[in-house]
Amino acid sequence: MTKGMFLRTGGVLAATLLASTALAQETISTQGPDIAVETVTEGLSHPWGLAFLPDGSMLVTERYGNLRHVTPAGDVSEPISGLPEVDNRSQGGLLDVTLDPDFEENRLVYWSYAELGEGGTTSTAVARGKLSDDRTKMQDVEVIFSQEPKVASSAHYGSRLVFDREGHLFVTLGERFSEAFRGQAQELDSDLGKIVRLNPDGSIPNDNPYVGRDDARPEIWSYGHRNVQAAAINPGTGELWEIEHGPKGGDELNIARPGENYGWPIISYGVNYNGTPVGSGKAQAEGMAGPLYQWTPVIAPSGMVFYEGDMFPEWQGDIFVGGLASQALVRLDLDGEKVTHEERLLHERAKRIRDVVEGPDGALYLLTDEANGAIWRLHAGKAS
Repeated sequence: MTKGMFLRTGGVLAATLLASTALAQETISTQGPDIAVETVTEGLSHPWGLAFLPDGSMLVTERYGNLRHVTPAGDVSEPISGLPEVDNRSQGGLLDVTLDPDFEENRLVYWSYAELGEGGTTSTAVARGKLSDDRTKMQDVEVIFSQEPKVASSAHYGSRLVFDREGHLFVTLGERFSEAFRGQAQELDSDLGKIVRLNPDGSIPNDNPYVGRDDARPEIWSYGHRNVQAAAINPGTGELWEIEHGPKGGDELNIARPGENYGWPIISYGVNYNGTPVGSGKAQAEGMAGPLYQWTPVIAPSGMVFYEGDMFPEWQGDIFVGGLASQALVRLDLDGEKVTHEERLLHERAKRIRDVVEGPDGALYLLTDEANGAIWRLHAGKAS
């Protein structure tokens, strides 16, 4: 289930979204259809995550700590109150946001953020709360997960939140960057460099791969990850696909399977930022899963969706991923688990793309990562 994907195109909702007031728009040619690119709104401070509400409006996080409600017409609310304090130093702050699969009944919203600990240490945390009917505050807020251990770093928090078909919550995490502790990505008694799988209340599913082992944390789903900031459920298989940052080279597209080791920091297609080899200096090793696809030079991936809508029939089943370093929206053609073609869109706009979400109208919605961040809407046809 994709974020906020409660309604499909058609009816009043689609008409509302299609009639939204755009600040600016232009037509872009692609290897497939011509697309119109509209600016729904701007003036957001480093927006990070976006989730659609059932009426077609949006919740958007700003990394410095604010959660905003944005209407289809682009009106931006004051910050929604009730969220815990976040540590917004460096790469920290308020990160992803998603809705409970039963949001229309329980109004629960989940978000990830950098949580401050003792002595300036931090970790990734996930909280949930009930959105008030007037969308001005979060009520009954509780922290359902805190990455362990907390460490002295303000980098590599992950973190995307993805519900699977059974209602389990995947949380993607980083290994917190520093060579002093990034090796914990290979250690099962640490949450660093892991993807974890939780029940919606933060408890542990009984079928997680390490449940019952004294030497492993039961929330762990897969390990050996560097910094996963793009993840989505493959609608054809129900599996979690993820894209993680490499160092200097070696961004990776993987299928996150239970108990699999993805090799960081022992193997990598990239090198350290100073040019020295990573770990063994090898890109592959026995017992460690290799990527389906890798980027060298990096795109710096953030945000990901499998396109399912009717607006772009040529792109159904394709992956779209935001590129920070590449300053582009990257499209991948797939044949099963094989990437057969890559196309880069919007590179002429030269903006860091932080998140990409399919809207209920079948359009693609993007967040640009900047002090004057924007929401872009990509839809079929030419700009008016």
